[in-house]
Amino acid sequence: MSSEDLRALQPDAYAALKQLVAQSPTAAAALQMQMAQSQEQLRKDGAALMPAAEQYLVFSLADCDFAVKAELVQGVERLGEIASVPNVVSWLRGVVNLRGSIVSVVDLRMFLGLEGVPYTPRARLLSLQHKEMVICVIVDGVSEMLPIPASVIISGNVHQAVPSWALPYVSMSALLANRLMVILDVPRLLFSEKMHQYAL
Repeated sequence: MSSEDLRALQPDAYAALKQLVAQSPTAAAALQMQMAQSQEQLRKDGAALMPAAEQYLVFSLADCDFAVKAELVQGVERLGEIASVPNVVSWLRGVVNLRGSIVSVVDLRMFLGLEGVPYTPRARLLSLQHKEMVICVIVDGVSEMLPIPASVIISGNVHQAVPSWALPYVSMSALLANRLMVILDVPRLLFSEKMHQYAL
């Protein structure tokens, strides 16, 4: 029986239940059980129709909300000591020992062509991974993990919604409860030509 059939039967079932309660408590109990099963089936059908929402980590950069797929985030750390590296561009702040691996640390603001600012206690080190590539980026802050359904993601022409300095590394944005989030394209960022031209 389809969900539509179940919905159509429900008003009749309630009327029949009222009659049965007066005439036969046993039959009424059986009908109530049948109705409960129908409600459960409707709930399952509705859940199956709902599109899955992927989890995203939301972080801030230059007063903008960015989101990155949670599966591409290896970790979020407070800023600690970063070992400097000589003869590299200014946006490459150095390297850190991340769980036994030496990983480059990129100031994401400076990498995107924005002016560097002093780090606040809210600044975080976000380690991003795609395939074998892992790079840590410094962001202004990390706020939450958030499910973003596919229905609110805007792909394609994002030029009007996304700051020009972020455009090279963005292919989508999302509007969730009147809140615009820029979705960072992690593979495009990590494997970009600029990311691998860090020597002076």
